[in-house]
Amino acid sequence: MAMSPEQLEHLKAAAGNFFPFVSRCEVVTESLAFGHCRMRMPLAPNINHIGTMYAGALFTLAELPGGVLYLASFDTQRFYPIVKDLQIRFRRPARSDVTVEVNMAADEIARIQTAADADGKCDYEWECELKDADGEVVALTRNLYQLRRIGS
Repeated sequence: MAMSPEQLEHLKAAAGNFFPFVSRCEVVTESLAFGHCRMRMPLAPNINHIGTMYAGALFTLAELPGGVLYLASFDTQRFYPIVKDLQIRFRRPARSDVTVEVNMAADEIARIQTAADADGKCDYEWECELKDADGEVVALTRNLYQLRRIGS
């Protein structure tokens, strides 16, 4: 079931406030649609002891789109996601805000839900790039999630 534009705007505004920890990071959902999520982590509240973005903030930014994309794209009445694995490879220090963008095709979303409905669960994954304000890749991630049927 697709969300209305109004529902997507509400979710976009609320996405950074689901958990107190995430709220303190001041993450912003810049764009959100069915199968798409783009988020930004500001540098200022996430600076480490050497003046770059804290590694845990980068990890958080890599993990967050999984939940936001789920809310905007999957049947939340029938399924829920879990993170099975997330691997991050740091490429260079982040000295500015950092963005991440995740896209998932409608047929892939349908395939995952069909498999989870039939088997009670379905693994799915994607890779993403975390980029600084200049578009330079500061980290690469491999995200492995599982969609589970409620009641399984």
